[in-house]
Amino acid sequence: MSDHQNGEENQGQSGREPAILLPGVVIGLLGAMLAVHLARAFILNESGDLQLIYWFAFIPLRGVIPAEFDGGWIPLLWTPLTHAFLHAGWEHLLINCAWLAIFGTPVARRYGPIPTLILFFVSAAAGAAFFAATTLPELQVLIGASGGISGLTGVACRFIFQPVIVARDPETGATHVLGRRLASLGELARNQRAAFFIAIWLILNAAVPFLPMLIGQSVGIAWQAHLGGFLAGLFLVPLFERRPKEETT
Repeated sequence: MSDHQNGEENQGQSGREPAILLPGVVIGLLGAMLAVHLARAFILNESGDLQLIYWFAFIPLRGVIPAEFDGGWIPLLWTPLTHAFLHAGWEHLLINCAWLAIFGTPVARRYGPIPTLILFFVSAAAGAAFFAATTLPELQVLIGASGGISGLTGVACRFIFQPVIVARDPETGATHVLGRRLASLGELARNQRAAFFIAIWLILNAAVPFLPMLIGQSVGIAWQAHLGGFLAGLFLVPLFERRPKEETT
């Protein structure tokens, strides 16, 4: 609430809305993703780009046959996180940027920058773990921020569909908005909008492995990272919830 309130105060003092409405942590993640892709596109040559992928993309097979890779298993210490800043192309990057702006913004406004970063990176790592569990022993490479962004999507689902809580000042009678309460898993299941969104999201991603049978060619969508990241955010967000419970009036 503090970032939002400060923004309202600044707006009142200056008489105009801020030029950029996204939270700083979201802008920072977007900027890092864009900077890495610009460097790959316009600075690194083909050899340098391949080295970047080799050392910073997530390659699960490193943990199975480390002797076959330069650096052995050591890059697995950071690649479950760093793969989130590499993308397959501009379309891949722009889709992820849009998704991050949409679902990362409410999460950042509710929890602040540090919890948002933790949730993003933990979800990225969870997506990488699920990717490894479903692709080994094949040689597969994971890049893209989809796991982390899916995690923030799962976090947002826990509160964006809930009703706004309004409190009344006992002395003045004025009302003010407190925000939205974090829903339990049972409440999500009973909320038609939340349940429909989550069901469609899970079904679409779970259906990706069957697409080659329908269209006759493989698709480069890391559905495992999407599912792993989403479930991580959905289940872990209560650990970051610090708001007192309020009764509606």
